[in-house]
Amino acid sequence: MIFHQTRAVIFDLDGTLLDTLTDLMNAVNHALSVNGFPCRTREEVRRFVGNGLEKLVERALPDGRSTPSFSDVLAETRRFYAEHCRENTAPYAGIPEMLRVLQQKGILLGVVSNKPDAQVKALCQSEFGDLIAVASGASEGIRMKPAPDTLLACMEALGSATENTVYVGDSDVDIQTAANAGIPCVSVLWGFRDREFLTVAGAGIFAQSPCEICRFF
Repeated sequence: MIFHQTRAVIFDLDGTLLDTLTDLMNAVNHALSVNGFPCRTREEVRRFVGNGLEKLVERALPDGRSTPSFSDVLAETRRFYAEHCRENTAPYAGIPEMLRVLQQKGILLGVVSNKPDAQVKALCQSEFGDLIAVASGASEGIRMKPAPDTLLACMEALGSATENTVYVGDSDVDIQTAANAGIPCVSVLWGFRDREFLTVAGAGIFAQSPCEICRFF
């Protein structure tokens, strides 16, 4: 056990609880294709995700935000993803079991993601039901990760404080978000970034499998 007296564990979604890469790739590549741009490979999209759909589109376009049709590609990515976000998405092996164990330990569970809020709530409900007490995504007027706003709001909704909350994610964005909120971060190694990348980004605590997370509490 590393974390004592933990009241809440809050998770990133993409690359942490759910493997969403194929659906994200399909959405952005569809939007790129219909707007006359070349599609991106799976590994490219893997590197592009983590900061929300707008940043994904910016990174996928050859000229980024300066592309004249940037807003059209973004709108089509959002539309397509909203309609197809569940087609190839599923929890990583061992995730539901890990969440149940934490819940049985009396720990409150939340999700904070840069994915659009509607998709975050829908996916958490369909994949995890009542295991996730609070699920929050990107919303108009609220700063996204790595700003701590959504994470702090989730903590408040769960009734937890900095001294008894842990954040779990798979990216540099998650490490920065936890630091900005003043809480520790566990970096998982089955997601969209590898150990070397995460170490350079400042990660200090790693989990190689979902069951290992249970041993921290």
